[in-house]
Amino acid sequence: MPSGHDPMGGHRFSDKITLKSKGSMVTPQLSSKYVFTITANIGSVTSAGDVGHGVRRIIPITGGDVRGEINGKVCAFGADFQIIRPNELIELEAKYAFETDDGAVVYVENKGIRFGPIELLQRLKRGEPVDPKLIYFRTVPKFETGAEKYRWLMQNLFIGSAARHADRVVIDVHQVL
Repeated sequence: MPSGHDPMGGHRFSDKITLKSKGSMVTPQLSSKYVFTITANIGSVTSAGDVGHGVRRIIPITGGDVRGEINGKVCAFGADFQIIRPNELIELEAKYAFETDDGAVVYVENKGIRFGPIELLQRLKRGEPVDPKLIYFRTVPKFETGAEKYRWLMQNLFIGSAARHADRVVIDVHQVL
């Protein structure tokens, strides 16, 4: 069997695992590997107003694409449900799905936070461009699918580095190894 082969799903992972020792405990050192980019097109914001612990916003997901180790289209349904705290920290929870080019449907729940200088976050809310490097926007996507070929998505953890644009959100998804 080749090094790095996963007998459970055939998906390759890092050929080298570095072990760290602390006393008698040995744990794998964390690393990550880029796997794909999700570009989710978004519609107009609906605000439910201040709900007591922040401003609730709902942003529809209207389509998009997935490119990388998996390729496909983001389905034109779902939404990003946000709470904007008084200090402008944004807690996000997006729920949507994508269909791979070979017909598998993958459900996505993506939780995260977006934070940065208040004036830049306010510009983003107005739909103005902001350099993504100036905003901390990280997510933890979780995937579900019945397609055997993509079961590895449910058997691993992922992190995302994201950028908000006026009409879309772009998320680079990394597998935690």
